[in-house]
Amino acid sequence: MNQKLIDNINWDKNPLIPVIAQNDDGKVLMLAYTNKEAFELTLKTKFAHYYSRSRKKLWKKGEQSGHTQEVKEIYLDCDSDTILLKVKQNGIACHTGRMSCFFNRVDVEEKLPAVEKNIEAYSISDTLYHVIQERKNADPKKSYVASLLKKGENSILKKVVEEAGEFCFAVKDSDEKEIVYEAADLVFHTLVALGYKDINPDLVKQELQKRFGLSGIEEKNSRKK
Repeated sequence: MNQKLIDNINWDKNPLIPVIAQNDDGKVLMLAYTNKEAFELTLKTKFAHYYSRSRKKLWKKGEQSGHTQEVKEIYLDCDSDTILLKVKQNGIACHTGRMSCFFNRVDVEEKLPAVEKNIEAYSISDTLYHVIQERKNADPKKSYVASLLKKGENSILKKVVEEAGEFCFAVKDSDEKEIVYEAADLVFHTLVALGYKDINPDLVKQELQKRFGLSGIEEKNSRKK
């Protein structure tokens, strides 16, 4: 491990610094962030590790999908606050199924490149969260999610309340098909609300994992501390 390289970075000033990943063919793949712990893991394992600002935790690139990044070279810029990783990309880099995250050209109008591979390892909640984030810039006349997001918080929350009520009525009626249908509607609109506030659903998963094994009383007491 290159301790000198780690010490060159002022982690107290910049606990999270940007990382550019570049494929061995020169294509820029993605921009992510790292903290000291993730960077040390990258140096130690020779596989790219990052820190997710939305999930608030470390992650190894490709840990679920298998689309890992083997690190070949590491560079620190002149201000010691940005890292360049030259990598061998196994598979694709972008969650959309494209090789690079930089596929949407904005200086000229052109057709988006085709999806190269479908990433099936992402959970449905994570996939939906990414789609909701993308819909923030979509045409509200063509996208239901975009129209909800454009209307704002009150409209989004009104739908959550409506779907919660319909779910409760379905449970009261003991209609299994309707219960599943309305539960899906409720989860979907809850994800829209989370996406509106830029809260990754993985944080909800982490909260549930923390509560696992705790009684309700213990969990409530832990929140008061």
